[in-house]
Amino acid sequence: MQTITYGKEDAKTVLIQMVDDHDLEGIESEVAEIQRQAGSDFYLIALKVSDWNFDLSPWPAPAVFGKQDFGDGAADTLAEVSKYCTDKDKTYIIGGYSLAGLFALWASYKTDVFQAVAAASPSVWFPEFTNYMRQNRIHAKSVYLSLGDNEEKTRNPVMATVGDCIREAYELLKNQGIDTVLEWNHGNHFKDADIRTAKAFAWVMGRKYPEKL
Repeated sequence: MQTITYGKEDAKTVLIQMVDDHDLEGIESEVAEIQRQAGSDFYLIALKVSDWNFDLSPWPAPAVFGKQDFGDGAADTLAEVSKYCTDKDKTYIIGGYSLAGLFALWASYKTDVFQAVAAASPSVWFPEFTNYMRQNRIHAKSVYLSLGDNEEKTRNPVMATVGDCIREAYELLKNQGIDTVLEWNHGNHFKDADIRTAKAFAWVMGRKYPEKL
């Protein structure tokens, strides 16, 4: 898995983000926006996946756009990610955009290594995911959720559920006592992904977490 890093390697806060080529096109502007909103004391590790629909999916599901089905590679991906999160003196935050945002949420149900989740326009329309959230409890202390206000206005019947799904996800987290927020951005799914992701990271970076023992 290719890694691209930004920021201060010795920083106490480490941001983990799954990316593809499209994300990398805007990653420098994302980093600059995080610095503007939250300061420069962080280290971002961008991990590039080779098969977006397979590597970030928690379980198989049929294609909802195009012809490529979703796989069940998330467990193997999380095992690789965990290799970058071994320093107990650091605070690890996982985040991402779209399916990477969904992966970040799912990962924080599977492990307690992440203090927070920065899920920008996450693909919570993914079949059975809100049901999974309902039946399990997340380990992260803080969760940022966002969505574009036009994202649910689509003819695709599966993706059109994203608005209801993210509202439900927010309520589930809030009712479990998780420090969470749901922010609505202007535009569709493809607008300002870099800025939206930066806002997500900046929000969770500004929360308070227990001191390391």
